[in-house]
Amino acid sequence: MSDDQAKRTESDEVTLGRIETEVALLMRLGEATRRATGSAEHRVLDRAAYVILRHLDATGPQNVSALAARLNLDGSTVTRQVSALQRDGLIARAPDPADGRGTVISPTPAGLHRMAAVQAARTRLYGDILADWSPTDRDTLATLLGRLNQALDSRTRRR
Repeated sequence: MSDDQAKRTESDEVTLGRIETEVALLMRLGEATRRATGSAEHRVLDRAAYVILRHLDATGPQNVSALAARLNLDGSTVTRQVSALQRDGLIARAPDPADGRGTVISPTPAGLHRMAAVQAARTRLYGDILADWSPTDRDTLATLLGRLNQALDSRTRRR
């Protein structure tokens, strides 16, 4: 290995170590911020319910198996979460038009209302947190987070 390759490898290791630390802090501080926020809007849905409702809103009705596969979760986990959402009147089940033996789930108006309230509260929160950032920096952050999420999603799907 040349000296240049060794320096790049060492530099890459330092950078990857910084990324690991920053992602760990992001996850911890993100959750702590959510819990500490005084707004009740942040707490009208738990994280799992919010993700499920956001996905269903974006993609339309789906069966639990498709939802579990898309969210990289075990089917039994999604079934429990969906049952809780249905019990709370936030999703509805309907016969699957592609397979009459199954059902598809979709958000109810109440589910969409709660999801929109959480989304608006989170958007305001990030607006406050990032108020001193330039629009370019905020756009760059959004782009890089999107790339990171795509890479994480691709990695989990290959397993």
